[in-house]
Amino acid sequence: MASLAHDNPLAPLRKVVAEGSLLTDPASLALHSHDVLSRGAEPLAVFRPASVDELAAGIGAATAAGIAIVPRGGGMSYTGGYLYDDGPFLLIDTAALDAIIEVNETDMIATVEAGISWDKLHRALAPRGLRALAWGTLSGIRATVGGGMSQNGIFWGARGGSAVDSAISFDVVLADGTIISTGSDFFRPYGPDLTGLFAADCGAFGVKARVRLKLVREAAAFAYGSFSFATHDALLGAMSAIARAELASESFAFDPFLQAQRMKRDSLVKDARQLGNMLKAEAKSGGILKAMKEGAKVALAGRSFLDGVPFSLHCISEGRHQSAVDADMRTIEGIVREHGGSVVENSIPKILRANPFPPPNSMLGPGGERWVPVHGFLPHSRLVEAWERLQALWDANVAEMARLKVETGALIAATGRSSCLIEPVFYWPGEQNPLHAHAIEADHLARLPRLADSPEATALVEKLKAEVIAIFQSLGAIHLQIARTYPLRERHDPAGWAILNALKRKVDPRGLMNPGALGFDAAD
Repeated sequence: MASLAHDNPLAPLRKVVAEGSLLTDPASLALHSHDVLSRGAEPLAVFRPASVDELAAGIGAATAAGIAIVPRGGGMSYTGGYLYDDGPFLLIDTAALDAIIEVNETDMIATVEAGISWDKLHRALAPRGLRALAWGTLSGIRATVGGGMSQNGIFWGARGGSAVDSAISFDVVLADGTIISTGSDFFRPYGPDLTGLFAADCGAFGVKARVRLKLVREAAAFAYGSFSFATHDALLGAMSAIARAELASESFAFDPFLQAQRMKRDSLVKDARQLGNMLKAEAKSGGILKAMKEGAKVALAGRSFLDGVPFSLHCISEGRHQSAVDADMRTIEGIVREHGGSVVENSIPKILRANPFPPPNSMLGPGGERWVPVHGFLPHSRLVEAWERLQALWDANVAEMARLKVETGALIAATGRSSCLIEPVFYWPGEQNPLHAHAIEADHLARLPRLADSPEATALVEKLKAEVIAIFQSLGAIHLQIARTYPLRERHDPAGWAILNALKRKVDPRGLMNPGALGFDAAD
């Protein structure tokens, strides 16, 4: 626990940062003490610096006064990454550090401040025909590049790796306010990978201020496919085969429950807006006539095209030439049929690719229910066993889940030739928190019923979530967004953990940088 060296703990900060950079109003403190799932203690203040130099000065002054530093990106975490309750702390909000410093089209590198959202970066690069190698998560309208580099994340551009695989180097503010660069401005690594050591650190080693990213040319041709499977093993077998063959840039699936939840969301107005974006994308890659044809197919399919579909798989192939991606999609269709699947209307991947960063309205269920995911990345060889053990867990708790109205679904996403993500999600009755009001579109939120809190249901979700993690861990799963939820130390070779701990002591000798994140504690 941090101990303060001053009766007025914010006084040292006020000497070095602008008054407007420290937020202490009740609404700001309440908002920043909640993540998607939980609530932590309120910070002394929310520090929103206007420059990297101010960020460094504020961190240095805070730690000198014994104040812990807890960084926050876009706030879309559900693993306690920026929740802290073991002493006074300063919450770092990099929202004002959202500048694009340089887009170097010759060397294919973008340098950005860490507070920029994936959505803002993507929109800025699109007119140039560029994108980041791995270009964000579905929450990218709020999730930041710096948050992605600290927590790691994966969805768009998964074939190129996770978020941290897009990084070339960082500028990081250490606990004493020193700003270091982790490597070259165009190549990684140059010797031992210092950038890699600061990647996915959940802010335990330092606060990312600037990020240099690998760029690639945006695809010029796209093909889309959606498929139905009767069983989980058929679905998982097909997904693994498609991933090993590297036929899809994105490949994701829904189980029957989550699929039904998605079809309940939003309004016809939102559908029309999303369809408009899809038509623009189709016109750009295939011309007006193709856009009109594809738009008519989606409109006619409406929301009923997945009725009676047990498991649905959605694939996007992209590349330079339409004939090539069409050939890839035909190969995908062949794999699907080999595994007993069938083709259905491909509205979902078309609309999602044209609207890659939707508003995070899914933070609440379509009936106003609370929502939280939990995940594991597994090798393809263990997917079926993991799925069946999860179903056994739900079966063992079916009576309690029904009594307390706790429901589960799952997203599955191929993440490379060797791995796949299984992400169960929970829905249960509970009250909204300030993050919901801040992040969800106001008109959508107004349509949702406000449910009473159900501590008993929340406790069951916490219990089941822990058991899911235990199942994943027993199968050797790894996790992103480790923060204060997923075990890391237990999965490391003790000698390897000692190296990480030595780095932690070197860059944060007083243990004030996001204390407790990654499993580091004072006893280490």
